[in-house]
Amino acid sequence: MKNNKLKKVILSAITATMISCSLPFTALAAVQVNPIENLSTDFIKGADVSIMPELERNGTKFYDNGIEQDGLTILKNHGVNWIRVRIWNNPYVVGPEGVGGGNTDEAKAIEMAKRAKALGMKVLVDFHYSDFWVDPGQQKKPDVWKNDSGDKLVDDVYAYTAKVMQDFNAQGVTPDMVQVGNELNNGMLWPEAQLTEDNPNGYKFLAKLLNAGLQAVHDNDKDNKVKTMIHLAGVDVNLYHTFFDNLIVKNKVNDFDIIGMSFYPFWHGTMDDLKNTMNDVSAKYNKDVIAVETAFGYTLEDADFEKNNFGTNEEKVSGYKATVQGQATGLRDVMATVASVNDNRGLGIFYWAPDWVINEKVGWKSNGGGNGWDNLTLFDTKGNALESMDTFNLVSDPNNQYIEPQVTAINTVDVKDVSLYSNVDLPQTVGVVYSNDAVKNMSVKWDVAKPIFAKPGNYTISGTVEGLAQKAIANIEVKNKMNLVLNGNFENETLNGWDIVGDSSAINLAWNQGDVRDKCAMHYWNNKPFNVIIKQKLKGLSDGKYTLSCWTQGNGLASKYQLFVKQNGVEMTTDIKDDGWNRWHQTSIKNIEVKNGEVEIGFILNGRPDTWGSIDDIEFYVQK
Repeated sequence: MKNNKLKKVILSAITATMISCSLPFTALAAVQVNPIENLSTDFIKGADVSIMPELERNGTKFYDNGIEQDGLTILKNHGVNWIRVRIWNNPYVVGPEGVGGGNTDEAKAIEMAKRAKALGMKVLVDFHYSDFWVDPGQQKKPDVWKNDSGDKLVDDVYAYTAKVMQDFNAQGVTPDMVQVGNELNNGMLWPEAQLTEDNPNGYKFLAKLLNAGLQAVHDNDKDNKVKTMIHLAGVDVNLYHTFFDNLIVKNKVNDFDIIGMSFYPFWHGTMDDLKNTMNDVSAKYNKDVIAVETAFGYTLEDADFEKNNFGTNEEKVSGYKATVQGQATGLRDVMATVASVNDNRGLGIFYWAPDWVINEKVGWKSNGGGNGWDNLTLFDTKGNALESMDTFNLVSDPNNQYIEPQVTAINTVDVKDVSLYSNVDLPQTVGVVYSNDAVKNMSVKWDVAKPIFAKPGNYTISGTVEGLAQKAIANIEVKNKMNLVLNGNFENETLNGWDIVGDSSAINLAWNQGDVRDKCAMHYWNNKPFNVIIKQKLKGLSDGKYTLSCWTQGNGLASKYQLFVKQNGVEMTTDIKDDGWNRWHQTSIKNIEVKNGEVEIGFILNGRPDTWGSIDDIEFYVQK
C-alpha cells in the first residue's frame, strides 16, 4: 500500500455521550458486531504495524480506555494475532532523515517482530525490494541495485532475501510467513521485470526474480515452516488469471503457498467480488488466499493538510458509513467473507496501518508529506483505541449473540445541475442503510423513470424499494440551460458523436461505481504511452457567449490533458488536473464568444504508461 494523502475529531457516540476529562478522550461509542459462525481459532486477524516504531520515536502514545499502553499490546488485547512488517532496503539513502513513510527498514522490522513474538503473535515479512513505497504504479529498484540487470539482479534478490532471513533467524524471530514483493500487478524492479507490451520478456524475468526470492526463504527455513506468498492488488479475476497463468503455468513459479490480495472496498469492489475471486483463484491454482491489506473509514474528518485517501466519494462506494460502527461492520464482513472461501482456503486478513494516527513528523514522505490515512485507523487522532478494534475479539466470542440488522434509512439521491429538456437518468439502485451502518445497494422503481423538465427549479421524485415501506427520494436541481453536446453523459452506453483521433484503443467506456457519475462514462487507459484527441463539432449555434464544462477523475499521470474549444482557427484551452480515483473535478471554459454558428470541442490527452481516468457529463450551453 502506498500512502497518498484529522482537524481534531470529536467522535459522536452511537449510544453514549462523550465525557470530558484530563486524559486524552476515548471514543465511548458502543459497536454491535455479529459473531462469525465456525471461525477457525487460527484464523489470521492481522495488522500491518510497520509504521509504529517511527510513530513512537516521534512521541505518539496509545491509549485503551484512557490508560496509556503499548500500541502493539492494545492490538493484541483486542484480538489481533499476527503482525505484518514491510522492509525497504535502505530508506536512509537520501540522508539521515530518511525518505519518510516510517523509514521501514530491516532493523525496525526485527524490532517489531521481537515485540510481537514476545506477545505470542505471529509475523509476516513484506519484502518491497525498493527504498520506498512500491505498488502497481511504481516499482523502483533500490538505489544500490540501480545499475544492475539480468543475472546480477536475480543474485541481488536472492542475497538480500537470504541475508534478511538469516538476520531474523539469528535474533530468534524467524518469520511465520514471507511475501516476496508487494502488489506485483505490473511486475517489480522496473524496468527489467515490468509487465508491459513493450517488455515481452517481463514475465520471464519476473519469474526468475520471484524464484530467487522464494528459494532464499526456503534455504533459510531449516524447519520448513515459513509460508510464502505472492501479492497482487485488487480483486479483478481476469488480472489474477493473466498473472498466475503466466507465472505458474508458463514460467513454472509454483513454490509458494498463498495468494495475497489487497482489498479496499472503496477502491476494489464489493465483498461478493472478493469472495468470487478468492474462490476462483484458490481452486484454479491450488493456493490458500489472504486479504493481506484492507481498511475501513470511521469518519470523514481530516486532521491535517494532506487530503485523505478516504472521503465522501469513497464512502459512497464502500458499502459502509464512515462511522466507528460502519468500520466495525466492514471489518467483520471482510473477515466473514474470507472465512467463507471454499475448502477452508481463506486464511485471514491484515488491517493496513491501524496505528497511523496524526504525527506531523511521520508523513507518507519526508519534507512535506502528510498523512492521508488518519480516518482509516483503529485509533482516533489522540491515539485512543476505537471500539471498532473490539471486532477482532467479538467475531469469535462464544457469548456474542447474533442480531439481525434492521433497515434504518434510504439514502437520498441528489441530482444537480440538470439542463432543460434533458433526460434525467435516475440511478437503478439506492443505498439502504442498516442498523449496523452497512449500506446495501437495492433496486428502486421510480414513480417517473426518466423525467424531463421544461422549467428550472428544484424537483422531488419518489421511488419504491421492494419489501420496504419507506420511500426512496430523488432531489433534482434543474438549471436554466440547455446542453448542446451530443452524448455528453454517455448514458446511451456508446461513444456515438465523438471523433477519436490517435491511439483510439486507449478509449473505451466504464460502468463501475467510482469510474462514472451516473451509469456510464468515457474511460481511458493504456499500459504504454498514448496520444489522443477526442472531439465533436457543434453546428447551428446562435451567436453569443457559451460555457464548456466536463467532469473528470483519474490518476493524474498524463503529460498533457486539456479541455479545448476551437472556432475559426482560434483555440481556447484549460488544463485538466486529476488527483485520484473517484475524486471528481469539474473543469470549465467560460465566456466563449461564438460567431458563425460552429465550434469544435474536445480533449487533448497525452498519457504516460498506465495513465487512467474517466470523462463524464460534458456540457456546452448558452451563458445566461
